[in-house]
Amino acid sequence: MNNIPIIGFAAYSGTGKTTLIEQIVRNLKSQGYRIAVIKHDAHQFEIDKEGKDSWRFSHAGADMTILSSREKTALIEQRELSFADLISMVHDVDLILVEGYKQENIPHIGISRKAAKKGLPHPSTAYIAVVTDDEAIAAKYDPVFSLDDIQGISEFIKKVAKIDQISGHFIK
Repeated sequence: MNNIPIIGFAAYSGTGKTTLIEQIVRNLKSQGYRIAVIKHDAHQFEIDKEGKDSWRFSHAGADMTILSSREKTALIEQRELSFADLISMVHDVDLILVEGYKQENIPHIGISRKAAKKGLPHPSTAYIAVVTDDEAIAAKYDPVFSLDDIQGISEFIKKVAKIDQISGHFIK
């Protein structure tokens, strides 16, 4: 694995992980940080549309299809990659945020939304912090952030990940 700091987010489906990560990415990007996000999807997904060249290549049997333009590049592989493989592909960023992969041995921030009525997916020792609007859950953890405290969560992540706030590069 590379030496880029990794912070995961663990919560049940429908709790707001994607929305929270999206807001944190925006906040950190506005400060000049380079961010990668890795998301585990428990469902099948398609990123290329039926009839498009990439879809046609994949459906013809290509094991790997790479699309590239001036603005972006995408790699489509017809197999699952391990978490370690995914991490090894990330480069030129200051921080990796991970949605899902709850079982991986990385620091996790737990997210619980009272309206979801699901609590947290792991015991209290599994989290470096918790984001919640549920007072009963908040009483069991330290530190705890409210769901809308994007600045506070971002500052905590920078501290834990040891990201240099001036240069935007992680401290080794």
